[in-house]
Amino acid sequence: MNDLLKVYALCVLVLCLKMFAISCYQGYFRLRGLAFTHREDAAFFKRAAQPEELPQVARAARAWANDLENIPLFFVLGGLCVVLGDDSVAFFWLCGGFTLARVAHTVTYLMGWQPWRTLAYGLGVACLFGLGVCIVDSL
Repeated sequence: MNDLLKVYALCVLVLCLKMFAISCYQGYFRLRGLAFTHREDAAFFKRAAQPEELPQVARAARAWANDLENIPLFFVLGGLCVVLGDDSVAFFWLCGGFTLARVAHTVTYLMGWQPWRTLAYGLGVACLFGLGVCIVDSL
């Protein structure tokens, strides 16, 4: 397996685990508060269904939605770089930078830390644009 694929695979794995961690975070707060919005979930714990999610669960859902807007773009752009054989140092930095930026974005989103959340988001977007440039350079 070449180094490009190894780096890409590691970043994909970290991003998938990060998204799984958001789901666990939501589950933790639902179970801790025994607060469920679905009737069947609440009934299982002999509770009444709540009209709204707990604030922590709702915030995590928004972080998850933001991931769904950004991470698939990385999967596509990074995958194209691997297929095209872009062995530039920039590829490695962009993949690592995007991955770290998305982890930082999630942490800062869940904690409500500004301007750090916006900075992490911007760094991730810049890395996506950089991967686009790598693709153009490889053509």
